[in-house]
Order: sequence, then C-alpha cells, then structure tokens
Amino acid sequence: MPARDYSGRMETPLFLSGQLLLAMPGMGDPRFDRAVIAVCLHDENGALGVGIGTPLEGIGLHGLLRQLDLETAHVADRPVLFGGPVESQRGFVLHSRDWGGEDTIEVTGRWSMTGTLDVLREISEGRGPKHWLVALGYAGWGAGQLDDEMTRHGWFPAEATDDLLFETPVEQRWAKAFAQSGVDIRLLSATPGRA
Repeated sequence: MPARDYSGRMETPLFLSGQLLLAMPGMGDPRFDRAVIAVCLHDENGALGVGIGTPLEGIGLHGLLRQLDLETAHVADRPVLFGGPVESQRGFVLHSRDWGGEDTIEVTGRWSMTGTLDVLREISEGRGPKHWLVALGYAGWGAGQLDDEMTRHGWFPAEATDDLLFETPVEQRWAKAFAQSGVDIRLLSATPGRA
C-alpha cells in the first residue's frame, strides 16, 4: 500500500529497478558480503537482481562457452559472476541496449538483461552487444520482501552507471559505487545504530 505524505496525498511506491543494491557491512548473510546487485525488476509483485560484484571461482567465460559447445576465439576470457543464490546454474547476461533477442528485457532504459543462450552465442561469435557481463544465478525477493529489507540494516541503494556496470573491475565495484554515492567505506560500521 502506498504511503501517505504529511499533506495526506498518496505517494508513489519507490521501486529500485535500474539501480544497484550494495550490501552493508554486517548485513548478516555471508553470501552477500560486499555484494553489488543490479536490480533488473522491482514492482509490487517482488524483485529480481543479478550480482555483479563477485567472480565465481573456478570458471571463466571461456570455460562456460566450452561447456555450451560455443566458440571462444572471438572473445576475451572474463570472469563469470555470482549472480545470486537462486537457480545458480541459470545464466544471465547484463548488456548494453545495442543488442536484443527474443527474450531480452530492457531495464528502465539503462541496460538490458537476457537469460537465453542466443546472447552468449552472439558474444562468442563477436556479434553481441558492445558491453556485457555474464552471471550465474540471481537474487530474488517475493512481494514486499525487498521493500521490508530496505527498512532494516542491510542494503544501500546506489545509481547504476554504465561505468560501474561495464568498465569498473569486478573487485572494485562495491567500493566505487559507495564512493560515487558520497560514502566513505572506511566510515561504515558493521553494527547498525539505534535512535
């Protein structure tokens, strides 16, 4: 239900599609330590995001492409990212909007997400989107769940820029996203405050 402001008017609910969620220190879930989640969908029915801040150990893009019998000669090897704990064998590609397939979802005019093999095939053949990253798994929230989590210590919303998504090295995304939001990570506490 939308909140009321002090004048009695109904406010539009705040949805986070097209933004980043940054894990706060001490959030309590080690799977999301220093996580950077690109929120691809958030509405009254729930939310879906893809992690872009943690590389998976033991698998790179070339290894994934070989498992799928796809070519590796036309593309540089890159890390495959931990997209989240849900459906960890399912792949997602976040990419620039200069490419689209049948099942591509545009995320608030900022980037696109494709979860089908056609985008990996195009990338492997050197014909895919200009900018992209590959992740396995996703983070999901039921109706109202993310909204509730945002009222507690755990997630910090930040702007998702093309630079953060596609140009910043994976291991630097968390700190850089906080810095671009004006937050000095050295001042963050793992213990929430009390008023």
